[in-house]
Amino acid sequence: MIEMTTSDIHPDDLRKKLFDPGAGAYCGFEGWIRNENEGHEVRRLEYEAYEPLARSEGEAILAEARERFPHLQAHCVHRTGMLEIGECAVWVGVSAPHRDEAFLACRYIIDQLKVRLPIWKKEYYADGHSGWVNCERCAKSA
Repeated sequence: MIEMTTSDIHPDDLRKKLFDPGAGAYCGFEGWIRNENEGHEVRRLEYEAYEPLARSEGEAILAEARERFPHLQAHCVHRTGMLEIGECAVWVGVSAPHRDEAFLACRYIIDQLKVRLPIWKKEYYADGHSGWVNCERCAKSA
């Protein structure tokens, strides 16, 4: 399941939804808003998304992860709107029978989300400027 939201992300509550008596492992990823990017002091971020496509492509990514790593439960939440430093922008959680598949699936999901979802990030800088960010490192890692 993938969600897009303008509300705060609560990882502890989301993790509990992935409990499965057949799971021996859980792996999670939280992407937080940081105060610096490529030498610029960042004050806040804004995310925009084309939600219908983001949801369908996100579901496809989760389905791919389940095919690669059987017996997997996975969930993802991505924020949109204005976010402040320290807020959680994206959360991915995976439960699986063993830790290796939980780690690998979590990494696969976040890497694919960063490249394939139609979500755009605008940074607001301390000097008053702002700009849309292209994550070239994300494309290289995927």
